[in-house]
Amino acid sequence: MPKQYKKFPRNKHDEYNTPLEPALPLRAFLSGVRTFAEPCCSNGQLVEHVESFGPLCIHSDDIRYGTDALTDPVLRALIVDAIITNPPYTWSILKQMLGLFPTIAPTWMLLEADFKYLEHAMPYMPMCSDVVPIGQIRWFADTKHKSFKRYAWYRFDVRNTQLTIFHPRQKFPKALVAPAAVAKAA
Repeated sequence: MPKQYKKFPRNKHDEYNTPLEPALPLRAFLSGVRTFAEPCCSNGQLVEHVESFGPLCIHSDDIRYGTDALTDPVLRALIVDAIITNPPYTWSILKQMLGLFPTIAPTWMLLEADFKYLEHAMPYMPMCSDVVPIGQIRWFADTKHKSFKRYAWYRFDVRNTQLTIFHPRQKFPKALVAPAAVAKAA
């Protein structure tokens, strides 16, 4: 395991619950999104955060419940405005999700910020319309430490014909990301 990850446990299926703070920057980019799917929902935190912004999740599932997003017939048959997910970062799985999800609906994925610079990401970047940086994330509630890596929301759409827009990072008042705000968003 790389040095940067040694302090934190590796979770099965790359399952990490999404705190409110990394979801907040996405809010500004969801106008026109009335419905969405979350095929890698873990405990449902990201669904709750996004629904607190207005869109309705009409399908959420996870491998932990026995549904593989890559073979889920319900997901493939959906008509939604977007897929919004914090996918597993295991490349063999992620590349299949990048090949599938944007064919169903425009897809927002929470990925490492430097994803766009990776050689194996190059085939997918032409369908990337937006990158919204969020910085470091405190993945584990029981620690004061944030991640070593920085993250960003990437929007992939098979219909994209424009250059990728790299948005500036947004700052949010601490009151929005405090534990009380998390409880209100849920």
